[in-house]
Amino acid sequence: MIIEKYSSKKRTTKLVELQSDFVVVGGGLSGVCSAITAARSGLKVVLIQDRPVLGGNASSEVRLWSLGATSHMGNNNRWSREGGLINEILLDNLKKNKEGNPLIFDTILLEKVYEENNITLLLNTSVYEVAKNNSDSIKSVTGFCSQNSTTYIAKAPLFCDASGDGIVGFMAGASFRMGAENKEEFDEGFSPNVNDYGDLLGHSLYFYTKDLGKPVSYTAPSFAIKDAGSLPSIKNYQLNEHGCKLWWVEYGGRLDTIHESENIKFELWKVIYGIWDYVKNSGKYPESENLTLEWVGTIPGKRESRRFEGDFMLSQRDIVEQRDHYDAVSYGGWAMDLHPADGVYSKHSSCMQWHSKGVYTIPYRCFYSKDINNLFLAGRIISASHVAFGSTRVMLTCAHGGQVVGKAASLCISNNLLPRAIALKENIKRLQLELNLEGQSIPNIPIDKESNLTNAATLIASSELEISTIPFDGKWTSLTTSAAQLLPFNATQSYTFKIVVNAEEAAVLEVQLRIAEKVENYSPEIIIESKQIKVKKGEQEIVFKFTEKLKEDRYAFVTFLKNDNISLKNSTKRYTGVLSVFNGVNKAVSNTGKQTPPDAIGIDSFEFWTPQRRPKGENIAMDITPAITSFSVNNIGNGYVRPWIKTNAWVSDLEDKNPTLKLNWEVEKEISEIKIFFDADYDHSMETTLMGHPEEVVPFVVQEYVIKDASGTILVTVLDNYQAINTFSFPIPIKTKGLIIELAHPSIEVPASVFEIICR
Repeated sequence: MIIEKYSSKKRTTKLVELQSDFVVVGGGLSGVCSAITAARSGLKVVLIQDRPVLGGNASSEVRLWSLGATSHMGNNNRWSREGGLINEILLDNLKKNKEGNPLIFDTILLEKVYEENNITLLLNTSVYEVAKNNSDSIKSVTGFCSQNSTTYIAKAPLFCDASGDGIVGFMAGASFRMGAENKEEFDEGFSPNVNDYGDLLGHSLYFYTKDLGKPVSYTAPSFAIKDAGSLPSIKNYQLNEHGCKLWWVEYGGRLDTIHESENIKFELWKVIYGIWDYVKNSGKYPESENLTLEWVGTIPGKRESRRFEGDFMLSQRDIVEQRDHYDAVSYGGWAMDLHPADGVYSKHSSCMQWHSKGVYTIPYRCFYSKDINNLFLAGRIISASHVAFGSTRVMLTCAHGGQVVGKAASLCISNNLLPRAIALKENIKRLQLELNLEGQSIPNIPIDKESNLTNAATLIASSELEISTIPFDGKWTSLTTSAAQLLPFNATQSYTFKIVVNAEEAAVLEVQLRIAEKVENYSPEIIIESKQIKVKKGEQEIVFKFTEKLKEDRYAFVTFLKNDNISLKNSTKRYTGVLSVFNGVNKAVSNTGKQTPPDAIGIDSFEFWTPQRRPKGENIAMDITPAITSFSVNNIGNGYVRPWIKTNAWVSDLEDKNPTLKLNWEVEKEISEIKIFFDADYDHSMETTLMGHPEEVVPFVVQEYVIKDASGTILVTVLDNYQAINTFSFPIPIKTKGLIIELAHPSIEVPASVFEIICR
């Protein structure tokens, strides 16, 4: 029992002071990835989140699916899903939550943080004060947890603001922007007309419905809007859609999206309950009779507020031109995606999305404040213009950048540096290497070969895939849209193809050999060669040859143009670095088959050639002469851990019953760590919630394998792998002149493959 008598003095809440190496404010995906990366690198981390769950917009409180460069598989960014820690999280979620339950995703994130002993997690704790050492350095942040009535003061030499609104940077005095720049500042043709379109993106709020199997009446609250049927965007509503497919229920871009956020939320409540009143009571949706509202969000998904200035500010031309940066550490690939400020009340379309032809890199200089020397930036507040922010703001891009910050913080602490010093050319290579060793896959920057003992070994494989036949054992694909088989061609080689077609009547099939203008891209805008082939009615074999030869090893598209009368035979076999694409439509990302922007806005026109989601998307069956030989064991050690220009993978022959890799060194080596990179199908969008996925394990991932030393002693046995990166550390280094890795094929349809083996 506690009895405390009256005191004339003011009482204070319980005070807890925390000292760490690194304080991360904000528990969305970027903050989580920053904190975990730093903790795994040995830093003591305090992670402060003002909500009861982690995940931010990806959490069960908001329920937005997480996306990034793969963009719902609706753009030309092949094999572009973000790597490293966020990919590990996505693969965990796939294994445990393929249906996309947002509540389960909460637990995935909480488990990841809970398992890190170096992280002190403070939930329900709002930071409201910053103390400074001097004008350009933060000393501590202070937050209050309403659930345990405790005030926390967190001190550290380094801080990361991943709070979304930039509360730490704001209170610390860092330079920031809010709203759209004019076209002239960064030569951005896509910069909006502020008076007409507005210069801030609004908030969105979602709802879920449930069929109760009997009639359900509905009476709207008095605050609900009365004329939802007149909303310009009501045409977007489909009765079977709920959750984040209602992204267009947006409002607030004309208001202060920080200080008026509660007002914006209440207006969205008015809209949602008004929409549901219209659905249930207007008579225009009779099929809604048995539906009830199951859930309405109470925390809106916020898109935009402050953006802070670093030593570099990303802009439209960096994205469109895919500019190189010496300090590239991350990448993006979502469209430059701007929304009208008036949201559901706007006369404009609910969004404008313009894609680049491929992924673009993000410089390290975007991830720290130019003013506050110990403050990192992560998430949607990084240093970017309003137009570029339209792409960098999406969650997987933010999470990928969060890993950058966590790793950079560890290098700062271990080398007694401040964030800006890591941007020096003599230091940035170390950061790039450390990130790539953890799967970051920075475009055009492979893992340094000197850091890998594998490159000193002789590699021998029991077999190597040569694709002379993609077997004719699958379904049929109708050429109601143009289709293409994307293949890794060898330089100076001409190929002959045999396919099987079925024609409803005599027709002419046009086939083309296409490539992208940039060897790194997958937008097939250049037609190398074209042939027209007469096809008779019925099923038949067609043989054709492309005589033109490519100047370098690269991907090319064997393209079959649209013809409603013709179907192509498919294959059930799937191979690492090989897939089919289609010049179809994907409304989820404003893909109508071709991007045709207005003149003078500085955006490219091009066609979209995109894959289909499994179980669709079979390869087009064909015989190929000579065989495609891009799957050599010599790809291991080149430093790339996904397809990029080439397959970069060793792939075994599917007929090889015991796929085996051997690494032989001339002299004995000491090995303290073995890291293997498998194929987690980086082309597949792995939305975290709502959509769901057809499998728990990516079908390309090797699930079972054994690692032995040169004498045959078993070092590692794995029976249930589903991750892209497997790391094995040996506290006492092993001494051996070789390694033997025996693998099992993922399935009878997919051969075993490995991108990279790192031995250190």
